[in-house]
Amino acid sequence: MIRKNILLCLAVTSAVMTVSCSQTREADLQKKVDEYAVVEVSSPLMENLSDKDMQVINLFRSAGRVIDDLFWKQTFGDKSQLAGLDDEAAKDFAKINYGPWDRLDDNEPFIEGYGPKPLGANYYPADITAEEFAAFDDPDKNSLYTVLRRDENGDLKCVWYRDEYKAELDKICMYLEEAASITENEGLKNYLLKRVQAFRTDDYYESDLAWMDMKDSKIDIVIGPIENYDDKLNEAKASYECFILLKDEERSASLAKYVAMLPELQTMLPCKPEYKTFVPGTSSDLNVYDAIYYSGDCNAGSKTIAINLPNDDRVQAVKGTRRLQLHNSMNAKFGKILLPIGRLLIEPEQRKHLRDEAFFWNVTFHEVAHGLGVKETVNGKGTVDEALGTEKTTWEEAKADILGLFMVCKLIDMKEIPLISKEDAITTFIAGLVRSVRFGAASSHGRANMMCYNYMKENGAFTRNKAGLYHIDYEQALKVIDSWAELILTTQAEGNYEFAKEYAAKNAVIPEALAADIANVNAHNIPRDIRFDFVW
Repeated sequence: MIRKNILLCLAVTSAVMTVSCSQTREADLQKKVDEYAVVEVSSPLMENLSDKDMQVINLFRSAGRVIDDLFWKQTFGDKSQLAGLDDEAAKDFAKINYGPWDRLDDNEPFIEGYGPKPLGANYYPADITAEEFAAFDDPDKNSLYTVLRRDENGDLKCVWYRDEYKAELDKICMYLEEAASITENEGLKNYLLKRVQAFRTDDYYESDLAWMDMKDSKIDIVIGPIENYDDKLNEAKASYECFILLKDEERSASLAKYVAMLPELQTMLPCKPEYKTFVPGTSSDLNVYDAIYYSGDCNAGSKTIAINLPNDDRVQAVKGTRRLQLHNSMNAKFGKILLPIGRLLIEPEQRKHLRDEAFFWNVTFHEVAHGLGVKETVNGKGTVDEALGTEKTTWEEAKADILGLFMVCKLIDMKEIPLISKEDAITTFIAGLVRSVRFGAASSHGRANMMCYNYMKENGAFTRNKAGLYHIDYEQALKVIDSWAELILTTQAEGNYEFAKEYAAKNAVIPEALAADIANVNAHNIPRDIRFDFVW
């Protein structure tokens, strides 16, 4: 009898411990979910849409839902096979991250049974090695639009996206063709039909040109395999994403003059003349939009607040790029994240320089900066992307960050940007660095901001006192902006991969003091990022 009682007690104790562990795990995951502030996504611009416009938008949203499924396949696999979703917190966090790995915590697994995220996500076989990839002799292996799979003998083979994802792409094409038959805007119609062809051929050049020519549509959709941040093995494979956007024509009109200034801005860059011979196209757009729908890659983890596309250098040379500032998303991040961080960390006398207008201009010219600088190396190493390989996106984001701030400060001096001061721009930028390093080392944006934070601090742009408050030396900061921009542009122009890799390994890190600041930010329950509730 005693033995039975002991066994019963052990069983009860084990059950209680299991429930307790489960509850603790659920509470921990709920905290992670709560780090993403919920933002209702709509726009007053929707009030000006016609019935046909709304039909088009609803078809776009149907296509976007399919894009969401495609990105799940790319980054994880069959989402119906994702195990360990025993509670609502786990389900919510998996939806935010598109899988069991925390994108803002260096892709650490948060569901038991899953190890580290494969560097190649699901674009490659899970067991592929860098050596096997290097030895694989197929010119299509580096295409943005192929996946690598194994044949019946276990050998590598390339499969084009149009074949790998045919069922989903057929649905997307159907929705876009129907939207093209409804819209009364000829530019949008032309773009949609050419985009359909691109999905069916994996050749996006003509559709990118058509998108660049689409100047007068108040509805926009960015859809397709676009960025390659998710491929950590080679940064070679493009991820599917979709934005549905409404043009803010009044705000956009105020930005038009800056497009004509791009060649002049290029000549101002703080580097050797031979490093800035690229002449940006002046067919570029610089416009403001409200985002009303995200899906796929742009919706995973940290949310995009501005767009600079197309990525194709051939299109940029002919037409330039379109820079789309997502005003409602930008305002949400400033109000819910950047401003509270700045009020916590910047010394009281300088907090007045935390301005939403400064955040808008910094982000806007970050996107402009992607189209400036260096595209080809000066020493025969090919394009900057080819030469810098796996470091290309981190250094490109670093370039865009600091050149954006550089240009804002120059344009303020030239009386071309109203209402803000250089102090506003610099203070808001430095607070923004702390916001962005919280994205973690799994994000190219996060690594770029870590490098920038460390460079600016080590070179005296700001100091941090014993209380953890930042004092900014504005005169020194201007010098540091120039020198950091010059280092980045030189690294890109010379295609110096070894330096880029070694520098990032040493400096794309969170030092002890910054880790304490981030812990302070977290302790005040300041969100890491936002997640969307689409209310239309």
